[in-house]
This record gives sequence, C-alpha cells and structure tokens, in this order.
Amino acid sequence: MWVKVAIVILLVAMVISLISAFVALMKDTSGSPRLAWSLTSRVVTAGLILALVLYGKISGVLDISAPWL
Repeated sequence: MWVKVAIVILLVAMVISLISAFVALMKDTSGSPRLAWSLTSRVVTAGLILALVLYGKISGVLDISAPWL
C-alpha cells in the first residue's frame, strides 16, 4: 500500500513543480536558475516514479486489474 501512496505523492510533487516552472517562465526576467532547477526536480521525480512502479510490479504489490487485459 505504501508504494501506491508514494507514487501519488510523487505525481502531486511533479504537478507542483510543473506549475512552479510555468510561473518562473512567465514572471522571471532576471535569468535565475529556477527553471533549470524545476526541470531537474521533475526528471528526478519521474525517475523515482519509474523505480517505484518497477519495484511494485516486480514485488507483486502493483498488479494490472484492467478488465480488457
């Protein structure tokens, strides 16, 4: 169960980072590294989500329950 909660938390963090990057892109004119930092955090978050999904699938915690599969 903790894997599912961690994935949801990381997805929310990714959306927050995306919104932060959009605000930085629209408002920052000073050339601060906020946009690059936001991109880096999204890449790391995506890697963590991928690792958690792989771990969940291999360990059997996550299972496909779609009726068409």
